[in-house]
Amino acid sequence: MPSNLLRQPNFAALLVLVWLVVALALLLQHWPQTAETLLDTDDAMRLVQLRAWLEGPGLLSGWFDLHQPRMQPPLGVDMHWSRLIDAGLVGLLAVFGAFADPPDAERLMRAWWPLLWLIPTLAGMAAIAWRIAGREAALVALLLAMAGVPAYQQFTPGRIDHHNVMIALTTLAVAATVWSDRKRWASAVAGAASGLAPVIGFECLPYLAACGAAFALRYVFDREASVALRNYGLSLAAVTLIGFAVSAGPANWTRTWCDAIALNGAAAAVCCGLVLALAGALAHPHRVTRIAAVLGAASVAVAVLLLIEPRCVRGPMAMIDPAIWPIWLGDVREMQPLAAVWRNNPLTASAIAAFPAAALLALLVLARERELRRDFGFLAAALVFVVAATTTLFAIRAYSYAMWLGMPLVAAMGLRLFAALHLKSFAARVAVALAITPLALSSGAITIAVATGLNDSDDFSRPASRACFASASYAPLRQLRAGLIAADVSLGPYLLALTPHSVLSGPYHRLSAGIVTAHRALAEPPEAARGVLRDAKVDYVLICGPRPPDGLPEPALSRSLWSALRTGAIPGWLEPVAAGPAFAVYRVARP
Repeated sequence: MPSNLLRQPNFAALLVLVWLVVALALLLQHWPQTAETLLDTDDAMRLVQLRAWLEGPGLLSGWFDLHQPRMQPPLGVDMHWSRLIDAGLVGLLAVFGAFADPPDAERLMRAWWPLLWLIPTLAGMAAIAWRIAGREAALVALLLAMAGVPAYQQFTPGRIDHHNVMIALTTLAVAATVWSDRKRWASAVAGAASGLAPVIGFECLPYLAACGAAFALRYVFDREASVALRNYGLSLAAVTLIGFAVSAGPANWTRTWCDAIALNGAAAAVCCGLVLALAGALAHPHRVTRIAAVLGAASVAVAVLLLIEPRCVRGPMAMIDPAIWPIWLGDVREMQPLAAVWRNNPLTASAIAAFPAAALLALLVLARERELRRDFGFLAAALVFVVAATTTLFAIRAYSYAMWLGMPLVAAMGLRLFAALHLKSFAARVAVALAITPLALSSGAITIAVATGLNDSDDFSRPASRACFASASYAPLRQLRAGLIAADVSLGPYLLALTPHSVLSGPYHRLSAGIVTAHRALAEPPEAARGVLRDAKVDYVLICGPRPPDGLPEPALSRSLWSALRTGAIPGWLEPVAAGPAFAVYRVARP
């Protein structure tokens, strides 16, 4: 940037200004939507969990009670979501409740929660860019973020699940990692963020593991990095232990899970952190011994994890019922590989891949510089980004991480681009920077794909089913006597949040019995479905939209209860009780 820009207000003020611009733009665009829908199944379910806690016997006494009795009753289900998010939402709700009535306070809370988490995300991303290429790169990174629309999916007003929090914590962990060779305190911050993030959710584990690997590799090649490794390991172990105690609760301290913080995962992280801290404290002069120490830490972590719960060798989904893969989990869009999305939705896939591809190109360009190839900060940032980009190939849900972790690399390349083009004026540099923003690159990728004759075979957002998730569509259901509803798996959280009813199923892998039963109820021929519904003591059957149950090919689809109801061939044991542009609801006749 021109030298006069460096004398502008301090960087913190610029960061807050960028956040305000982005937050207000998102709020203006999406505020009406916060009244029309709960946005996503996870946002609806988070609201259900939050309300149940607030309506329970007390915030402290109900802290560890994550049981949801209205899902697949009478068993219910224990959710694996952290109460820490609920605590933050309650605090924000109290702030807005001081001057707004409860419905408006809740709506304001849902709108502002994700926007607040943009602040640490922007700060972490800019800090990475600053470490790689200086303050000017951080300024360019903020400019990229102002037009980073594709990266804001998890920060849209109304997103109160946990993804935005994990992105923020991951970005901070990476920023602290890349600064750890210059700031003594940064290694402890990286360990703390790496210990806290898995308490919220496990999808950020690959990137946190890459941060740990960066600390270990730096120690292997540089004995002077021993203090940073020690501080990182101690912080990781301490925060993991505290997070486990705060999240699991004494009654669950001996339980094991592969998909959430539990005894096995916490013990593995604590042991790994302590062994790394010990290796750093000893600071052995021989490299071979240091290699053995860090490999020992990794081996101890894996051994503890698998000795306590061997099934976790198959990953976070190892303990789920395999029966739900063909009827639901295998069709979850965010879990699809990028290649699978490309086959049916090449425009969507192009938009997802465009900016990470540009960041990968930037990495390759920057890696040609000898100074950067020897710089720990650049190498650590590059490592974590490559992990995020690779993960996106296997599951598109990771693309948000690839976007945010790729911005610092693109910003650093932008400076090289300014120099190569001999751009001196502020306006020229801004124009070029805008051309490499996530919005510009994703839009350009879609334009090129359309020009080459590509088109999506279906709308990725499924507009034909949009009314099924509109809050107003649920008003008629609230007039019915409360009962148990069998419906598509994706409708479960909305029914819980917007009606007094209970549901057989929801899009959560621990709910396998309810998912299988609800699927059979809609997928079986009418007479067989009647038996399934009777055994499950279902009161209502609900269908919405043209989308059939997952995993139901022809000719089974044509023979199913779902098809019969869609075509108006209503069996005599079902009584229509509500209908409209969205839902058709039928009461199950009792013998």
